[in-house]
Amino acid sequence: MSARRRLKTLVGAASVVYASNDAQRQTGISRAKSLAQLAEREKITGLFTADLLQSDPNGLAGYTGSQDPIVTLAALSAVTEQIGLIATVSTTYQHPYNLARFIGTLDHVSGGRAGWNAVTSSVGEENFGDITLPDPAARYARATEFVEVINALFDANETDAVLRLNSGSVSVDPRKLHPIHHRGDFFQVQGPLNVPPPPQQRPVQFQAGQSEEGLKLGARLAEVIYTSQPTLDDALGFVARVRQYASTYGRHNNQPFIMNSFHSIIGDSDADVARRLRDKHERIDYQRGRLQVADMLGGEIDLSELALDQPIPVHFLPEVGQINRRRGRAEIFKRYALQGLTLRELIIQAQETGHWFVAGTPEKLADAIEERYRAGVLDVISLHGLGQPDQEDLLINGLLPALRKRQLIDDDYLGEDFRSNLELPVIKRG
Repeated sequence: MSARRRLKTLVGAASVVYASNDAQRQTGISRAKSLAQLAEREKITGLFTADLLQSDPNGLAGYTGSQDPIVTLAALSAVTEQIGLIATVSTTYQHPYNLARFIGTLDHVSGGRAGWNAVTSSVGEENFGDITLPDPAARYARATEFVEVINALFDANETDAVLRLNSGSVSVDPRKLHPIHHRGDFFQVQGPLNVPPPPQQRPVQFQAGQSEEGLKLGARLAEVIYTSQPTLDDALGFVARVRQYASTYGRHNNQPFIMNSFHSIIGDSDADVARRLRDKHERIDYQRGRLQVADMLGGEIDLSELALDQPIPVHFLPEVGQINRRRGRAEIFKRYALQGLTLRELIIQAQETGHWFVAGTPEKLADAIEERYRAGVLDVISLHGLGQPDQEDLLINGLLPALRKRQLIDDDYLGEDFRSNLELPVIKRG
């Protein structure tokens, strides 16, 4: 990583959803707009949206998936000017031609600020005509072809295919929109893409997944890999594997960038941090927590009768290679269990779903972030706290200033599009 390139920051896009007890129907979208504008004033690099494709019957996923990411970001693009907009999209249940139209249009709507996060989906098969979820190898094979088709569609159209007329309208030259003639194992796409070349040519490509199959896909095709690595050693090992695979695909110069989600509790003193952490633990529903840990371990084990203050017996633990959903997360929690953590301790860990978590003052959190940044395993960080009444002020007036004082994050936007603000290389056609 170049010493001149600073750490890039993301926050989650707020929910636009109307709630039954809202005084006004616009409460959800008004709040989401306000928080997006606040993030932009703080020079956050991008807004990130997660997505799931089912209603979780146990409520373990919270409200994730309760809104469509692309529609949400299109709305937020109208009230912001510089912040990036990243939509999570399932490559298992979307089609690349449709997605290219959606994301290409979002790039036009936002003036060159779109990105998309490719995920293979670990849930939702019952809503798309499938009886069972395809195995990881099939999901990632489809995902690889999906991204290749998307890139081909964007790259095939000539950059000057559309010209602005004196009247203000546009003229499209169809001779400069080219077919791709794709015939693959999963998709047949003739093309051309009928959305003219986006401002960024290709919206920025994120990819989430830390199983071996996901790691190979990201190392080959992603511009930013989203991973959850709870410890520095985990992050060092993961990034070493990414770089090794990327090299075999002919990628160098620390591509792709590495993104980590940073879960935190911020306090203004050590005593305040201890109080906040204690309050958080006291709010845990440990019966529901058993379901959370089971979910972290693949979802096929029953922990309802186990003692909270004893480790999980080894024979309860799954064989990670046999798990069909979220293998990377199951690997993390199996490792925790084999280290001897009690079920109670695993339930506490499950509140962060296997992500990097630090509780501390702004300076302590800045220390942890700087350590990973200096180690070369952190290029993009997703920060929590915006929109949380007890954390927002400490994020904005504590952690962000601490990071800027150390010259770790940008003081302003660097360019006119998301790619420039991430300091990603310009896409070379062909």
